[in-house]
Amino acid sequence: MRRPVSNPPNPWHEAHVEWLGPMPEVELEIFEIEAKSILSKNDSPDLPFTYSLNPYQGCYHGCAYCYARPSHQYLGHGAGTDFERKLFVKTNAPELLRATFARKSWTGESIVISGNTDCYQPLEASYQLTRRILELCLEFKNPVAIITKGGVIHRDVELLASLARVASVQVFVTIPFLDDDTRRALEPYAATIERRFEALRRLSALGVSTGISLSPVIPGLNESDIPELLERASQAGAEQAFMSLLRLPGEVKDVFFERVGASLHPKRVEKIVHAITEMRGGVLYDPRFNKRMSGQGKRWQMVEQLFELHCRKHGLNKRQLADTAARPTFQRPKRQLALFE
Repeated sequence: MRRPVSNPPNPWHEAHVEWLGPMPEVELEIFEIEAKSILSKNDSPDLPFTYSLNPYQGCYHGCAYCYARPSHQYLGHGAGTDFERKLFVKTNAPELLRATFARKSWTGESIVISGNTDCYQPLEASYQLTRRILELCLEFKNPVAIITKGGVIHRDVELLASLARVASVQVFVTIPFLDDDTRRALEPYAATIERRFEALRRLSALGVSTGISLSPVIPGLNESDIPELLERASQAGAEQAFMSLLRLPGEVKDVFFERVGASLHPKRVEKIVHAITEMRGGVLYDPRFNKRMSGQGKRWQMVEQLFELHCRKHGLNKRQLADTAARPTFQRPKRQLALFE
């Protein structure tokens, strides 16, 4: 699917050139690269994980709100359509992870796949990097957590179930909206809502620990979806739920408001802007969100209360995420030790 070129100015470029005429349509470009390292360590206050692994950079799903968009600018590309159509494939990701597992310094921490871009975006159907990584985690019994909104995960439900029998596995499916019209506007190439709930049902039935991510909560747009989303997730077998407020770092703000402006009535967009700044203490984005919101923002406190009320009602989060830490199952095959002694 082609899209007209639209990228906010890249702050890493000294000059920005505007098109003088109709915007050209951009085709999908795939860049196969060999990464130097594969694990990233997270220190963001509103992301509940430490180690993440991203087999791909850029994401075909095209979510308007994706906080990872600015990362594409470090590669010399744009945070808009470039992020969605100039995609990087880390072809050596499984080999790098095997080398990490073989090091004596690795003790078997849980790895989130992916923390930046979706590991089950359409490219995965052909490259199968996520599947090979999961097979490696099964070999080493290394705990895994997955966050996705991609339909390709249906291919791997049996593999995830096998891994869950020997190590901790958590799969969170991101479902922030109830209707596919909103989904098409803000997540145009991600899996349908029903496809995502079906993934929860299938994984839960096979004994995989599942949860729903209601992220992002977009004030003025999807707060009212929270009760029904939690109910449906519980009915699908989910045990956990979490949410986070919309994040608009850097050029994400430009992309987000361009997309919602093209899809929603101007009064609705105005309502969203007002609600976000109200919840964020007067700003559209603050990376210190959790700290700033302590004792502030009555509207966000109301959203939290609504979320917690319906989690209790549907039996979600009986155990806090901090209490579901991966059990120590990691086992390094003896034949690997000789390579790194």
